[in-house]
Amino acid sequence: MSYYQRHIFFCLNQRINGEACCADHPAKAAFDHCKARVAAAGLNGKGGVRVNKAGCLDRCAGGPVAVVYPEGTWYTFVDNSDIDEIVERHLQGGEVVERLVLPDDVGR
Repeated sequence: MSYYQRHIFFCLNQRINGEACCADHPAKAAFDHCKARVAAAGLNGKGGVRVNKAGCLDRCAGGPVAVVYPEGTWYTFVDNSDIDEIVERHLQGGEVVERLVLPDDVGR
């Protein structure tokens, strides 16, 4: 058994050359919201969920993006209600939120 049941990584990368990046979207606010929701639900800590910041995850065209492990499910999101759904359905319930899954063909 791993230390955490699930990890969610949020890309917070900022590009200075004008290319698309997750920091151009509300990625940091979504990270903060997710972290607060996970804590409020008592999901954080050993055996639970870890919410992490990440640098570039190289899927910029779909930004903002987050990925949940161990499943390796990639998500894109628009607002806090999307994050709430990911927390409730996937991080807590183990169910992939299909409507928010980032298509495999979306890259940089």
